[in-house]
Amino acid sequence: MPERYIYLDHNATTPLHPEVKKALLEMMDNYGNPSSLHQMGRLAHHKIEEARATIARFIGAEPDEIIFMGSGSEANNSVLNSLACSSQVCRMERKLRDAIITTTIEHPCIIESSKCLHERGTKVHYLRVDETGKVDLNHLKELLNPNVALVSVMYANNEIGTLQDIKTISTMVHAAGAFFHTDAVQAVGKIPINVKELDIDFMTLSAHKIYGPKGIGALYVKRGTPFCPMIRGGHQERGRRAGTENTLGIVGFGKAVEMRAIEMEAEYQRLLHFKNILKTGIAQQIPDVKFNGHPTDALPGTLNVSFAGAEGESILLYLDLEGIGVSTGSACASGSLDPSHVLLATGLGAELAHGSIRISMGRENTLEDIEYTIAALERVIKKIRKMSTVYKG
Repeated sequence: MPERYIYLDHNATTPLHPEVKKALLEMMDNYGNPSSLHQMGRLAHHKIEEARATIARFIGAEPDEIIFMGSGSEANNSVLNSLACSSQVCRMERKLRDAIITTTIEHPCIIESSKCLHERGTKVHYLRVDETGKVDLNHLKELLNPNVALVSVMYANNEIGTLQDIKTISTMVHAAGAFFHTDAVQAVGKIPINVKELDIDFMTLSAHKIYGPKGIGALYVKRGTPFCPMIRGGHQERGRRAGTENTLGIVGFGKAVEMRAIEMEAEYQRLLHFKNILKTGIAQQIPDVKFNGHPTDALPGTLNVSFAGAEGESILLYLDLEGIGVSTGSACASGSLDPSHVLLATGLGAELAHGSIRISMGRENTLEDIEYTIAALERVIKKIRKMSTVYKG
C-alpha cells in the first residue's frame, strides 16, 4: 500500500464515521438479546427503537414503517418476492395483478430477482432510459396497465449517479393502481428525501453507503401497504423479518443517519464543487473522453467517465499503483468481464463502456486529492494509450 492512498470508491462502501465507531464501541458490551425481558435485553431493545425513530424521522416516515434487514439487497428481494406470495390474502390485496415494471439500469439484486420472478410466472417489463440514464416516462405510460402490481425504479444510479423524477413516477404508478418501490440505497443521506411528499410505498436503505456498518439495511413500508415476509419464524420486526436483530449494526445505522442529518447539506455542496473541478480537469488534460450520466440531475460525488483507447480494468489497476482507489462500475458486478449493463442501456457502445471508470467521492476527500487524481489520470491514460494497438489519437 502506498504511503498516500486516496479512496474514491464511496458508492461501493464508505469508511465508518468516527461517531459511528464510538457508538459501536459503547454498545459492544451489551450482548443482550433484544427479545429478552431482563435489563440487558430491554436496553438492547430500547437502542434499536431509538435508531428506528432516528431513521424514520430522517426520511419523513413513522417508526413502525421501518423494517431492519441484513442489507439493501435483502430489502429489495423482500419487496419483489412479496409478489410471489401464494397467500390468498396477499393475492386479494394485490387484486390478482401479476406483472411488474422495472428499469434496465437497476442494481443486480433487482435484475436477478426480476428474472427469478419471470421464471415463476410473473410478467416482467423493463423500462427504457435515455442517454443520460433518465427513465423514459412515455414508455412507462405505455407499460402501465391493470395487470401491473408493482413498479420498481431506483432513485439514484450507483454507476452513473443519475437521479430519477421519483415524484412524477410515483404519481403515474398510483394513478394506474399499482404500488411503487424505489431502491434509494445510493440516494438516502446524500440528497433530501421525504417518503410522504414523494408518495412512496416501499423504499430501500443501507447503512454502509452513508458511513455506517456493513450487514445492515432497512425497508420502509408505508402503513396499509401489503407486505409478505421473505424470512419467517419469529416475532422480530413485528413479524415482518424473523431473526435476532443485529443490535450493533442497527445502532451504528442510527448513528450514521444522525450524522447525515448534521453533515449532509454541507457535504453535498463540497462534493459537487470537487466533482466540477474533477470533470473540468479531466476534460482539459485528457482528449477523447465521454462523461456518462445526467450532467446536472445526479449525485454530487459521482463521476463516471469513459476513455477511448483504454480499458477500465487497466485504468483501475494503474490508478491503484498510483495510490488511488476507483471502480469500473457496481461493486456487486466487479467479478464480471462484461461491459456495464447500465452504460449499454444508455446507448454507449461496448468499447467505450469497457473503457469506463466510476469515481465516487466522500466526506474525507480533499481538494488536494482531486488535483492529484487529475494528474495521475493523465499519466495513466497516456501510458495505456501508448501501449494500445487500436487507439489512433
